[in-house]
Amino acid sequence: MITFTDSAVIKVASMLTDAGNDKSLRIFIEPGGCSGFEYGMSIDKPKEGDHVGSHREVRFAVCSESLEYLKGSEIHFDDGLSGKGFEIRNPNAESTCGCGKSFS
Repeated sequence: MITFTDSAVIKVASMLTDAGNDKSLRIFIEPGGCSGFEYGMSIDKPKEGDHVGSHREVRFAVCSESLEYLKGSEIHFDDGLSGKGFEIRNPNAESTCGCGKSFS
């Protein structure tokens, strides 16, 4: 299960409203970044084989390869003065880089 903080729900719900009804937040990982894997997000239509879920107003899609790495994660959005934007709080990560965009 992937969850979203209140600030992330507000931001993603706004993005999805602008994108149209058939779109979801795609959350994925890919090789790269400082620590081995890098997080990514996009607005996209769910694809065959995706795990599709929702948390409050947020619809999301995760491919099966990424789902194992992301189980139990919480998505947060920080838009403060030194805000990082989206942050994935992943309990499965053994280590993360200083920017918070990659993990191992």
